[in-house]
Amino acid sequence: MKPENAKELIQISIKPFWSQMDVLGHINNSVYFTYCEQARIAWLEKIGFGKSFNGKSETGPVIINAFCTFQKTVIYPCDLTVTVFGGELGRSSFMTYYEIMDENNLYTSGSSKLVWVNYALEKSVEVPEEIRELLA
Repeated sequence: MKPENAKELIQISIKPFWSQMDVLGHINNSVYFTYCEQARIAWLEKIGFGKSFNGKSETGPVIINAFCTFQKTVIYPCDLTVTVFGGELGRSSFMTYYEIMDENNLYTSGSSKLVWVNYALEKSVEVPEEIRELLA
């Protein structure tokens, strides 16, 4: 559950694809995690950490857990907004929270914990100062 003091980091629009529906006629629940991922990556790219994803950085984020609470079924077609919020900050990790909505409904809320790591050493390192400042 998102804490009240969580800070909004980014909001993106998503238009689901027909192929994301399952046999029950709604967007498959696994796709919601992809929507959260898209928003999280958009935020990291916006703040300059996109190079972490193409092997050009020694350090970057990895997810150690991810959760979703499915509150309402998403039916195709629709236009969604995914909002990412920053939360608790540790030495090498921080929480992110997500809301997937349209203009009238909250469909899903969720969270994930990101740990900043040295990729070669496979060890956690301190969250960069730039991110600390954004989450403060």
